[in-house]
Amino acid sequence: MDKIKTGIIGAGGISEFHIKGYLADERCELYAVCDINRARAESCAKKYNIPHVFTDYNEMLKLQELSAVSVCTWNNTHAPISVAALKCGKHVLCEKPMAMNSREAWGMLKAEKESGKLLMIGFVRRFGNDAAILLDFINNGYMGEIYYSKASYLRRNGCPGGWFSDKKRSGGGPLIDLGVHVIDLVRYLLGNPKALSVTGVAFDKLGDRPGIKNPKEYVTADAGNGFDVEDMAAAVIKFDNGAVLNVETSFSLNIKEDCGNIELFGTKSGAKLSPQLELFSEQNGYLVDVTPAMDTQLNFNGLFENEIRHYLDCITEGKKCISPAKDGVEIMRIIDSIYESARTGREVVIK
Repeated sequence: MDKIKTGIIGAGGISEFHIKGYLADERCELYAVCDINRARAESCAKKYNIPHVFTDYNEMLKLQELSAVSVCTWNNTHAPISVAALKCGKHVLCEKPMAMNSREAWGMLKAEKESGKLLMIGFVRRFGNDAAILLDFINNGYMGEIYYSKASYLRRNGCPGGWFSDKKRSGGGPLIDLGVHVIDLVRYLLGNPKALSVTGVAFDKLGDRPGIKNPKEYVTADAGNGFDVEDMAAAVIKFDNGAVLNVETSFSLNIKEDCGNIELFGTKSGAKLSPQLELFSEQNGYLVDVTPAMDTQLNFNGLFENEIRHYLDCITEGKKCISPAKDGVEIMRIIDSIYESARTGREVVIK
């Protein structure tokens, strides 16, 4: 079988995870890389032995032999690049968030349908070992009816800087960057219910903590000053199956340490991902805590490899995509509504 010639659009930090995923799959050949920074594109090409280098994605998409691309660029370019790639007959794996807003996301979904190609959204947490095991428990009835959930993705001093703090390129702060992960994961675990309404708040109290001397864990390759996004956001989301999600996310917050927790509460059991999966139930009249035997290192270390493998399975075998564009549209509708609720101070009904 001929290898799938694949292109990388955007050679910043996140592209490294996509590239390593492709390199781990023998069905794939990394064929082209594109970045508006030629030096960065050339460095990437040299490091991974990628034969074709571009600074204009439109030129790269003219390669007839190119079958698939990963879009790893700023959020404000996800929609135009993905649409262009689909129109050129390429399969697309687009990093989260799908777009800047739901209007752009709808346009991407339309382009996918018209092209007959795959548009997959990079909701990478769906591909974790922990998510797969918890979903197995849920689908086998262990938790009963899940009626309430909590999700937090909080950083004490964690804005990567650069385009992440520039609203024109990012679309927002921790809600659209971090919150998108946990909102999507909870919705996925709940069976992808439709959101009916949201009540949200957003704050700009601490900003980027300019006076803090402690080093950050991650700083974007795209340098830049300024900070015009929220530093913390929270929301309550109501779904059409009766479930409710309370979500909190931050770039800057006065907490002891960063945290990322998912908690689900059902009629038969509760569950927590933090990152170890734990379940809380009752047996023989006793409260019981259950910890499945699992390698927690696989929760995150294998995420992108699993995601890329699934992407290639969908392309080569026609496998049903578990991270489709329609789910990306729904998440963008939720995020739009949270920002609108925060702006107006009112609950927003999602139609």
